[in-house]
Amino acid sequence: MFDREGLIEACKVHGTVARVVIADVAGSAPRETGAAMLVWQGGQSGTIGGGTLEYDLVKSALSGKDCMTRHALGPDLGQCCGGSVHILTEIYDLQRAQSLADDYIVRGAGEIPFKVQTLISSARNRGEAPQTRRVGTWLIERVHKPQHDLWIWGAGHVGRAVVNTISPLTDFKITWVDTKQDRYPEVIPGSVTAMPAQNPIDAIAYAEKQSHHLIMTFSHAIDLALCHGLLAHGFATCGLIGSKTKWARFRKRLVALGHHETRVSDIMCPIGDPALGKHPQMIAISVADRLIRNSLGIHAQGLHPQEAST
Repeated sequence: MFDREGLIEACKVHGTVARVVIADVAGSAPRETGAAMLVWQGGQSGTIGGGTLEYDLVKSALSGKDCMTRHALGPDLGQCCGGSVHILTEIYDLQRAQSLADDYIVRGAGEIPFKVQTLISSARNRGEAPQTRRVGTWLIERVHKPQHDLWIWGAGHVGRAVVNTISPLTDFKITWVDTKQDRYPEVIPGSVTAMPAQNPIDAIAYAEKQSHHLIMTFSHAIDLALCHGLLAHGFATCGLIGSKTKWARFRKRLVALGHHETRVSDIMCPIGDPALGKHPQMIAISVADRLIRNSLGIHAQGLHPQEAST
């Protein structure tokens, strides 16, 4: 799918950006149709599978105009996949990126073919956006939209590690809350919305009731108030950093505040995987693993909460 917001952010930072996408695959290839990378002067993000093909396309991406090319992944490229790919390379500046549609994007030369129009009409009638599809020299792509809202409460060491680990995953729309702007790092990923709030509990009202939440502030009092507020507000999942002792104390106080014990148990505390240790990045990796598995409906076998003090 087309990461429109990611392209816009890249153009804001780097100016001219080439988007290189696999438009079609025949036989065996390192990546699937729709896999894309962004290339700018002196850097790139994403990958279409590495190897000689990617190396050559990165070198030439900014040197030409929009084009569709075919590449055989055989001995000539020093790759043993054996298949072939069609590649669409497009050059964007900020104005062009911002002018893109926000549901589906159709590109090609000349008049839109009847088959392309039919595919779009059929998808619209079903209330869907067309899947990535090449029709001759034309390409249809669905614009990616994050499927899950994730609220991260706290910009300390673990909060920063979690944001840095999860923000590249475009299925998550991240809102990051802390008490003051100066508690955030100088550079915040473009896909993350920072929400400084003197009283973080006030921000709960802006969260969807099916959002995911990770509570890891500098204050036990704020942590408890957030747990209390989110239990009343509703959530898809909620994790709280802390020790087993902290959670036993919180559980008792939350029940005393009127929450049913079964509902209180929906909050996961401690968070993380003890096998990975207590380093902030290790906690972030195991938390990200849980969120990804949850979003895909995969049971996280063998994962247990990590005891971590705040």
